[in-house]
Amino acid sequence: MKIYISGKYFEKEDAKVSVFDHGFLYGDGIFEGMRSYGGKVFRLRDHFDRLWESARSLMLTIPVTVDVLEKAVDETLKINGISDGYLRLIVTRGSGTLGLDAHLCRDPQIIIIADHLALYPKEYYEKGLEIVTASTIRTNPAMLGPQIKSMNYLNNILAKIEGYQAGCVEVLMLNSKGEVAECSGDNIFIFKRNKLHTPPPDAGILEGITRRVVLELAAELGMKIKETPMTRHDIYTAEECFLTGSAAELIPVVKLDGRIIGNGQPGVVTKKLLERFQAETKK
Repeated sequence: MKIYISGKYFEKEDAKVSVFDHGFLYGDGIFEGMRSYGGKVFRLRDHFDRLWESARSLMLTIPVTVDVLEKAVDETLKINGISDGYLRLIVTRGSGTLGLDAHLCRDPQIIIIADHLALYPKEYYEKGLEIVTASTIRTNPAMLGPQIKSMNYLNNILAKIEGYQAGCVEVLMLNSKGEVAECSGDNIFIFKRNKLHTPPPDAGILEGITRRVVLELAAELGMKIKETPMTRHDIYTAEECFLTGSAAELIPVVKLDGRIIGNGQPGVVTKKLLERFQAETKK
């Protein structure tokens, strides 16, 4: 495996950044998780738009242009011989001191890792996931904007640990109001009373790229869509539920907190949207 670090490629065991990099010391950096299909990254410019927005919000300098970074992403896929895979694009603040002073940091690092990734086994897509609600709540958006895809994922990691302790591979996270926000790594949708529902941005969610694509596809199919605050009751009583994310794509959920959703099987709407999404990735 060849890893891109700021213009050079290194073998996996030789890929290193300074221990004084604020990305390592404090999680002071941003990232994007992206999928490639047929050797091209799906919705690459959408990911770049979010990356640059995150950087501006954190006052972090991305030391290359969009065109240079796009070329680096394409080259990293080719060098590693990956057609259908997963990429992690990271931008760190750079090396500084042991203190918090970001203005002392120099030489921000760009890292691109390309690999094959199977987030969930095939059977989960066929039979659906069982998830539980985590006691760890989503970071309050008044503390840190949820649209910043930062390297500090401790909140999500703690929730994910709760899921594994309960025998689940994913968990539902609530916001500080007790409303449904998202899962530890995915956005959430339900289908109920002929409408597709998903939490709004102000629920404290990261507006995922896959979430955006699914909303577009649902509109094309003529579905009624409602971005609205939700509670667990809405999910318990939904006809269908599914999650979206770059790594997960679109995966059905059939049980939450021991309560069966719908008939306990992936639903018709979920299957239809998954089919349309898979077709979209082949364009």
